[in-house]
Amino acid sequence: MKTRAMRLMSTLMIALCIAPPLAGRAETFPPNGWKESPNPIASPLAIPGGMITVFGGQYPNSLNYYLDNNTFTSQVFGAMYDALLTLDPLTLDYQPGLASKWSISDDKLTYTFTLNPDARWSDGKPITAHDVAWTFQAILNPKNLTGSHKVSLERFHPPIVKDDHTIVFTARSLHWSNLGTVGGFNILPAHAFKDLNFNEINFNFPVISGPYRLGTITEGISILMERRKDNWNRNAPSMQHTGNFQTIRYKFFADRINAFEAFKKGEIDIYPVYTSRLWVNQTSGPRFQNNYIVKQKVINRQPVGFQGFAMNMRKFPFDDIRVRKAMAHLLDRKKMNQTLMYGQYFLHRSYMEDLYNADTPCTNPVFDFNKEKARKLLADAGFKVNPKTGILEKNGRALAFDFLARDSTADKFLAIFSEDLKDVGIRLRIVQKDWAAWVKDMETFNYQMTWAAWSSGVFKDPEGMWASSEADRQNGNNITGFKHPAVDALIEKQKGIFDVAARNAINRKIDRIVSDAVPYVLLWNINATRLLYWNKFGTPDTVLSKYGREESAFWYWWFDPDAEMDLRDAMAENAPLPPLPSTIRFDEQFKPLNR
Repeated sequence: MKTRAMRLMSTLMIALCIAPPLAGRAETFPPNGWKESPNPIASPLAIPGGMITVFGGQYPNSLNYYLDNNTFTSQVFGAMYDALLTLDPLTLDYQPGLASKWSISDDKLTYTFTLNPDARWSDGKPITAHDVAWTFQAILNPKNLTGSHKVSLERFHPPIVKDDHTIVFTARSLHWSNLGTVGGFNILPAHAFKDLNFNEINFNFPVISGPYRLGTITEGISILMERRKDNWNRNAPSMQHTGNFQTIRYKFFADRINAFEAFKKGEIDIYPVYTSRLWVNQTSGPRFQNNYIVKQKVINRQPVGFQGFAMNMRKFPFDDIRVRKAMAHLLDRKKMNQTLMYGQYFLHRSYMEDLYNADTPCTNPVFDFNKEKARKLLADAGFKVNPKTGILEKNGRALAFDFLARDSTADKFLAIFSEDLKDVGIRLRIVQKDWAAWVKDMETFNYQMTWAAWSSGVFKDPEGMWASSEADRQNGNNITGFKHPAVDALIEKQKGIFDVAARNAINRKIDRIVSDAVPYVLLWNINATRLLYWNKFGTPDTVLSKYGREESAFWYWWFDPDAEMDLRDAMAENAPLPPLPSTIRFDEQFKPLNR
């Protein structure tokens, strides 16, 4: 479960492969004397059984993570398919997964994996090195729409299968994340999929390896995941007291407001709050006062991603940096934070926020709300007001653009933004599409501006998001079309550096160049997970994992029949339940000596 707990760190995912510094000589892992131990975050009180119902967002295009690169699909896919390696949930050290051991050559270019002979597919067939090779080839097949997943695997030659349980990967060049790249991708069963069109493998996964399988799918409404008793690794020490729910039911809604209403009715068990208005104004009343619904803020080591209004630099008008800077000066973030979000957020200044602290302060430019600066930038770009329309024009072309939205959440922010744009002579039109249509447009760069939110990882790999080579890759992460030779050079430089501090120094340089180029109008973020959940579950002391978001609850929580009975009785008698802490700090709650 270590791999899955860490995989849940992502919302729209940045391709990230985590690798610790490697030794200066060839080594075999795990080291002699290593012994698998229980998951240190999992509670020994956890018991299997029961069901949890969660909000899955909008209904996905696919459950094939290689085709639909988003957090939800990653959750489901990762529950069905294992990788060669797992991660310790505390140290992030690599540990055995499908591979029972692995070795790394002196030059850190060759990686040899020995698969566990006990590893089995759900149909009883052994998981072999041939499955690993087939999956690698399927991802890199130019015909397959695997987008960003190609980025890191392209650094490797085709693997060599030595025998059924041994496979060798050789990198084309040195990169600190090479081990994570070949050890971290989910392995698929060649015998089940090799004769199918990979781009059509979306909702039918009859052969799996992970602890959960697909249950009933009600298109557009819900997807059930069922716990497997016959999982090949079910009895491993690290798997105990994790993945406890017999059924995880994902329910889908067009927007988060509808999901919140369903949560209040008890149709959803857990609701992560991303809207301050709900957190501040709609979490009162008897259900909250009597502790039937728990309101809890969890502060852990979750890496900070970023969100912003992405501008398509390939197209007019955002192919001009002066227009992009003007956009940044025309978004009144302070007003929005104070009036719409009750001042609960910090305003972004960086694309890699957690690389900065008091000792290494961020020096990126600050784009204050300033219409006069925006007007000057637009005038310098050659735009003049058409006296008949009041709209800025250049060479007869109006400064107008579409904002591609996928739900109504953005409406109140865009209303303020639109008025300020209008005041300086810019026309904004909101184009609402559902998730599937939004994804299709993004895959083909068919947009001008949209709201995009990105998760991050403990270790930063900027290639997928900022390399020029990724700007024209469909279904990738470089959605703005950002290209910069200095950034490309820095990306190449950091590939061979295994010291995290040295890499972070390079990433701060990349961050500054990107910030100066303004591919996004940066927005805001929060450094905690805000949870609402019905008080009928058992949780570990830390509630969530060290680095995880709300999704880690699905793996570490358990259904508590006694707590459910207490909740029912209390609600029937209109009596309060004992309160739970309103704030959980992982570093304070986690007590390794007691585990």
